[in-house]
Amino acid sequence: MVSWALISGASTGIGRATALALLSKGFNVIAGVRSEASAERLRQESSAKGSGHLETTLLDVIDQSSIESAIALTDKRTGSDGLRVLINNAGIAVPGPLEYLTPADWRRQFDVNLFGAIDLTRASLPLLRRGVETHGRGVPRLLFISSIGGRIAQPLMAPYTCSKFALSALGDSLRLELRRQGIGVTVIEPGAVATDIWAKGDTSASEFTTDHPARKLYEPEINGLIALAKKAASNATPVERAADDIVRTIVAHRAPARVLVGTDAKIMARLKSLLPTSVFDNILAREFRIPKQ
Repeated sequence: MVSWALISGASTGIGRATALALLSKGFNVIAGVRSEASAERLRQESSAKGSGHLETTLLDVIDQSSIESAIALTDKRTGSDGLRVLINNAGIAVPGPLEYLTPADWRRQFDVNLFGAIDLTRASLPLLRRGVETHGRGVPRLLFISSIGGRIAQPLMAPYTCSKFALSALGDSLRLELRRQGIGVTVIEPGAVATDIWAKGDTSASEFTTDHPARKLYEPEINGLIALAKKAASNATPVERAADDIVRTIVAHRAPARVLVGTDAKIMARLKSLLPTSVFDNILAREFRIPKQ
């Protein structure tokens, strides 16, 4: 009996670190990456990681044919063992004031963060059910890598936080929908984790140059977002620690409903649950350096 994991977005960051952590625990991992260069880098890094076997596949979650190819490979490799875990990790962040973001920006955000996860999950469910037959009820897991932004909305991050709220809701729905089938579902909610998404976010934010028309209306908010991103990146949870939390969730006796990753995520979630909305809004406003009215 072999434990197989399928991970999307394994080129860098949480996906890559989780793939390596699972290999060290003896899992066989099928890692969805975006390029052959990423695949080769992951193969080299995996050579010293435990007894698990690594397979890579080019996987673009917004391309149906790419998903079908990845599932066909997974079906062939896993055989009668089926999948022990599917980790929906692929994600992007599209920042900016709502009125300066295009419909294409919003569609790209949701295509990757939500609809890609939906399509990959739908295609993987037969393999997870096969995993139930092999490993027993409650052992196979379905994970969604959401964010603390999936329970706390943030200014100038509306596309990202909306997509993560939706992804978290998807996980909550499937947790009940799949309960009778013996598939555990967990939503992972990281805070700031030391990944490439910060550099990509800086690149996106840098598009709002000093002469950009959005600056006239949103100057303090844009500067605050950039400053907060840099601060969060400098204090971010190491990606290996986040991966360890995810692996512990996968091998836990029962699948937890939601798992907060990082001290910052836990603190913000606690404050959100305890404080009146107006007080919590003021805390966020200070963090984003938004002046009082």
